[in-house]
Amino acid sequence: MIELVFVACFGLAQNEQGACEERSLIYTDITPMTCMMGAQPELAKWVATHPNWTVANWKCRYLNTAQRKV
Repeated sequence: MIELVFVACFGLAQNEQGACEERSLIYTDITPMTCMMGAQPELAKWVATHPNWTVANWKCRYLNTAQRKV
């Protein structure tokens, strides 16, 4: 599984403590390269459905199911 991990910040307060949080989208049927190429359109969709939030940074990685919180 591939995880698109991104930091989402509420409003324009990216420098304020607690204003940003890590989020992720999980994919079961894509490669890391596909994730990298498709990340920006997916994040644009996420931002469109989450008003007042911005994406500060992102990365694609293999999902480590052993460390994933339930």
